[in-house]
Amino acid sequence: MYIRVIRRKNKNGSVTGYVQLAHNYRDPNTGQPKAKVLYTFGREDEIDLEALRRLAQSIHRFVGDEFTAGRGQSEGIQTTLLDSRPMGGAYLLDELWRQLGLDEVLRERLADRKFKAAVERVIFAMVANRALAPSSKLAMEEWVDREVALPGMTELDVWQAYRAMDFLHDVAEDLQYEVFRRVSDLLNLDVDLLFFDTTSTYFETEDESDDSLRRKGYSKDHRPDLPQVVIGLAVTRDGIPVRCWTWPGNTADMSVVEEVKQDLIGWRLGRVITVVDRGFVSESNLRILQRAGGHYIAGEKMTSGKPAVEAALARPGRFRELRPNLKVKEVVVGDGEARVRYVLAFNPEEAKRDEARREAMLRELRMELERLKELQGEAHTKAHCRLASHPTFKRYLKQDRWGNLRIDPEAVRQAAHLDGKYLIRTSDDTLSTEDVALGYKQLLMVESAFRTLKTTLDIRPMYHRKDERIRSHVLLCWLALLLVRIAEVQTGRTWSDIRSHMQAMHQVTKSTPDGMVVQRTETTEAQREILRALRIKEPPRILKVEPRARGL
Repeated sequence: MYIRVIRRKNKNGSVTGYVQLAHNYRDPNTGQPKAKVLYTFGREDEIDLEALRRLAQSIHRFVGDEFTAGRGQSEGIQTTLLDSRPMGGAYLLDELWRQLGLDEVLRERLADRKFKAAVERVIFAMVANRALAPSSKLAMEEWVDREVALPGMTELDVWQAYRAMDFLHDVAEDLQYEVFRRVSDLLNLDVDLLFFDTTSTYFETEDESDDSLRRKGYSKDHRPDLPQVVIGLAVTRDGIPVRCWTWPGNTADMSVVEEVKQDLIGWRLGRVITVVDRGFVSESNLRILQRAGGHYIAGEKMTSGKPAVEAALARPGRFRELRPNLKVKEVVVGDGEARVRYVLAFNPEEAKRDEARREAMLRELRMELERLKELQGEAHTKAHCRLASHPTFKRYLKQDRWGNLRIDPEAVRQAAHLDGKYLIRTSDDTLSTEDVALGYKQLLMVESAFRTLKTTLDIRPMYHRKDERIRSHVLLCWLALLLVRIAEVQTGRTWSDIRSHMQAMHQVTKSTPDGMVVQRTETTEAQREILRALRIKEPPRILKVEPRARGL
């Protein structure tokens, strides 16, 4: 490791020298020695060269290299470790952020606004916090100041974060489209198949408001006692989230399809097949999904009682095996405009699990029935009524002529007939049976994205009260999910594994009598593999050098 001066000739004939910290290595291809620049200090005429030489000696002593500057081996010197904090996770996220052009997208929209703070960096800090160590906006102050090395940022004020969230809300629609356009181009995303689903997330308060997003409704988090919002996600077949929506907590799934379709039509995606679960299926919604040349793959509720569904389930025919755990058969019901194409899928392993769950439930139901009083025509007791209205048990019960509840063998037989099966409906006749079945199965990608939002990124509970901040919070989580899923898809690793390895890379600050040096720890093999898969260069070994001025 040594300090060198590179001289460059200017257009006016003058020569300027630039001082660099470098070390030699042998090129593995040519076998010739080459110089690798670790750090550029600046112009020769603007820095203290003697202080740099003393600092170079200190660096070599610290890393254990033998250093001679025409005076023999140098003596030991005091080195004080000032700070050490994780930097690898934030560095990886920042490089992905820049690869996708998210920094440019935000700066373009900030061009006509007057902010004192670097808003793009503040937004990145909030996104990185979601991915690395989810916390409240207030707690982020200490996280940025003391617990992480964020590129381009050393401190954060909570009010900067709130102002950045307000800006994010103002540009949300435009931002999501521009992000999608850039991400699609960079990653060559296959968007002929889009998966859509919703979830809910709650607030840590019992208060709800009629004029805000915070409303009580059907809770997918099993917290009906708390107000919530409903969140929608559209993701690609690789699980990359391309758009998010936020609705009041009492919004029903059936009511959002038209808005989602209209928003996606505005993006001019071309031919798109939308994949939705059975909670969104109604005849009007399916017609909406066919607008602008679109098509759908939709789950169909097998116990809906629809004549077409009953006909599809009753149609004889052999299943064809696609995979060891997936068999399918195609069923077409009706003719002409009334024609409906179904794919009936069967999973043998899931059938075994369905049977085991039902048997366990029936054992519990028999125990409940044994506790009931035998009736001789008199009115039902509260216990009878409670069991008869039970959301799970009631479908397997019938009454005898005296009013007693009994298990209905026919209901059990019908349920067993559906074990391991799911019915899929599609409007696209050009798709193969296999594409329909596997396409619907990939809807699990959205469920996986929601699990990441709720567990890894800690989207819940929320503490914001203003609708604008609530929507911005969801948008920040969406951006974090975007980076996380890209990292997972391109490396083939889980985010928890990526984060664990990358956070082991630390930024170390040390002080010597000759100045201060900021450097990183050595790259491990796992870190090298992750960065290589993401096409990210290793960060510089020496991050910053501050020579001590003479006389100090």
